[in-house]
Amino acid sequence: MNNYNTHNKGFFFRVDGFTILLFLCLVTIGWFNIYASVYSDEVTSIFDINTNFGKQLIFIIISGLVGLTILLLDSKFFITFSPIFYGATILLLLLVLVIGRNVAGNQAWIPIGSFRLQPSEFAKWSSSLLLARYISTGNYKLTDFKVLIVCAAILGLPMFLIMLQPDTGSAMVFGSLILVLYREGLSPYYLICGVMMIILFVTTLLFGKLYVILGLLAIAGLLIYQFQKSRRKITAVIAGFLLSIVFIFSVDFVYENVLKPHQKGRIDILLGITQDLRGAGYNVNQSKIAIGSGGMEGKGYLQGTQTKFNFVPEQSTDFIFCTVGEEWGFIGSLVVVGLYLTLLLRIIYIAERQRASFSRIYGYCVACIVFCHFFINIAMTIGLMPVIGIPLPFLSYGGSSLLSFTILLFILLKLDSNRMGLNS
Repeated sequence: MNNYNTHNKGFFFRVDGFTILLFLCLVTIGWFNIYASVYSDEVTSIFDINTNFGKQLIFIIISGLVGLTILLLDSKFFITFSPIFYGATILLLLLVLVIGRNVAGNQAWIPIGSFRLQPSEFAKWSSSLLLARYISTGNYKLTDFKVLIVCAAILGLPMFLIMLQPDTGSAMVFGSLILVLYREGLSPYYLICGVMMIILFVTTLLFGKLYVILGLLAIAGLLIYQFQKSRRKITAVIAGFLLSIVFIFSVDFVYENVLKPHQKGRIDILLGITQDLRGAGYNVNQSKIAIGSGGMEGKGYLQGTQTKFNFVPEQSTDFIFCTVGEEWGFIGSLVVVGLYLTLLLRIIYIAERQRASFSRIYGYCVACIVFCHFFINIAMTIGLMPVIGIPLPFLSYGGSSLLSFTILLFILLKLDSNRMGLNS
C-alpha cells in the first residue's frame, strides 16, 4: 500500500477549489429549488426549520462542517479505517431491516428522533473505499477470477441487503461500479454481457419469449456459418445461445415473482405496454407536463403552477428537477445539467492525476456513483426510465443523501490534496 505524507501544512492551497465551487453552486441551486417546490403564500420565513427548506439548510451547514473535518484528517485515515466503515454500514443495513421505518413501501430508514437515517446512502462511499483498498493494496489483477469474486462480494453484499428493503434504485448504483473495474483492467466482455442481458430482458417483455428465441436462433445460425472453420468459436456461439435461452426463461420468473406490483407497473408504462395516467404513470406524466410547460426561459422563480398546486408528488426529493424545468425553463435546465457534466469531468480529471492507485480507483467510484444518480434521476423525470426513487445529487431534499454525497466527494478532495506527498 502506498504511504501518504502526513504533513498537512498549507493543504488548503492544494484542495481543488474549482470542484468545491461546483459543489457550492449545486447545493445552493438545490436549496432554492427545494424552497420553490414547497412554497406557498402561508410561508412566513425562508429559514423556518419546520419546513423542508429550513431543514435542508441545517443539512447543508452540517454537511459543510463534515466536509471541512474530512479535509483536516490525515489521508491514511480513509485507507486504514475503510474496513470499519464498510462493516458499520453493513450492520446498519441489517439493523434497518429490523427496526427501520417503512416509507412508500421501502423499509430503508432508521428513525433517530425527528431525523431519518438512510444507511444505503452511506454504504456507497464505504463500499467504494473498501473496493479501492482491496484492489490497490495487493496489486491484484482483475483478470484473476478469485479477485473478481472478492470484488463482487464487496459490492454484492450491500446490494443484496438493500434489495431486501426493497430499494431498487440504490441497489442499481452498486451495479454502476463495474465501470471502475473496467478502468482497472476488467475484460470488456463482462460489460458486453451486461448490456446483452438488459436488451434480452426488455425485448422479452416487449415481444415474448418465442420471438426473441427465434431471433437469437437466426443470429446464432449466421454466426456458426461465419465461423464454420473454427470449432472454438462455434462452441462459444452455442454456449452463448444456450445461456441466453436460460436467461430469457428466467425473465418471467423475475418479473412475476421478484419485482413488486408498482415496479412492474412502472416498467410496463415505460415500455408502452400499458398506460395508467391516473395510477402508476401519474408521477411521470405530471413531471413531463411541468418540465414542458417551462418552455425556453421558464415561468419564473416561485411562479410554477404545477409546483405551487402540488401536481407532482415528491417534488422536493426525487422530482426536484421538475421545479428547475418549470420555473427556470430549458436554459436553466441546461445550466444545471452543464454543472453536473462539468463536475463529472472534473472528478475524472482528478482521478486520472492521482499517483496512488487507491485514490484513482476511489475517484472513479465517485464518478460512477454521481453519474448513476444524475442520469437515472433526470431520465425518470422525463420518462426515459421507470421511477425507482433515486435522489438528484446535492439538489434533492434529504439529510442522508446530502451528507453522503458530501462525504463521498470531500474524501476524494482530501486524497487529491495530498497526491504529491505519496511515496511510489
